[in-house]
Amino acid sequence: MSNILDPLPAIDADTVVCCYVNSTSKVQVARITNIQNWYFERVVFPGQRLLFEASSQALLEIHTGMMASSILSDRIPCHRLVVREAESSTAEAAAALAQDREYANELSLYPQEV
Repeated sequence: MSNILDPLPAIDADTVVCCYVNSTSKVQVARITNIQNWYFERVVFPGQRLLFEASSQALLEIHTGMMASSILSDRIPCHRLVVREAESSTAEAAAALAQDREYANELSLYPQEV
């Protein structure tokens, strides 16, 4: 996969394929600003999936659109958005799901299971 408009700097060999989903009802702008010599900014509509390639060190900023302004609503490390290949075993899948739930609970995105 390549970012045709703004390719990653050639010196960064540690790239990952990431996916972000706008699960809100508002238009968002996804932006990466912590990678030198690289500009990444995309509009993500409600319900849309954004698939992109980035440095594993990148930090995705999510700006949520409001009337004539936007608010920085989240910062997500790209290593948390990595698209994984098919899991080789059920145990690995369960461990990955547990890790994702733990991270979501840290962010208070989902209520704790009872």
